[in-house]
Amino acid sequence: MAVCGLAAPHCTTIAHLVRTLRDDLAPVCAAVLAVCDGQGLIGREMLAIDGVKLPSHASTHRSGTRAEFTRRAEKVETAATTMRDRHRATDAPPRRAWRATHPTDRHGPTGGVRKRHRTDTERANMATDTGVIQGDTGVAAVDAQHQIMVDAHAQGTGSEQARRRPVVDALAALRTRDTVLTADAGYPSAANRAARAARGCRP
Repeated sequence: MAVCGLAAPHCTTIAHLVRTLRDDLAPVCAAVLAVCDGQGLIGREMLAIDGVKLPSHASTHRSGTRAEFTRRAEKVETAATTMRDRHRATDAPPRRAWRATHPTDRHGPTGGVRKRHRTDTERANMATDTGVIQGDTGVAAVDAQHQIMVDAHAQGTGSEQARRRPVVDALAALRTRDTVLTADAGYPSAANRAARAARGCRP
């Protein structure tokens, strides 16, 4: 695809732009929404929340818990010793070094241990219809009147449930007493229901 004779930027170029100018892009997005609101394009009657799994280029082979990294390091070291093939053990030192610099595991909202990536620590392992991927969960809220995206977040977690409350909090300035929030079946949880009841929100 080309625009005005120029090739579309590579995905790594866009990623670098977002990563380095994140703090500068947020006010620009807020200003665009303010203009849309001033033009009456945001109806506030219904805000729909939905999410999508965003794959990264990180290999799931380098993901695991601290215990799994230890077992894998021991396995390749044992295999290398048995086969007298030292090059098979080259992956063991990085695993042990990673454990030394990450002394604790990361836990999910239910207390379970989350797998982490040795070189891409912000992403997470996520199950999809086509298998397990390494990436982020992106969650966005869209106003029903003109399909304008009014909020969006991306985080290295496989659970959309964990992103519901931050999105709802971010929408507080747009909502009225009559605004309807909708979300699919991936968002209900005991914690989210309790938070909704505490806020006096209707089911």
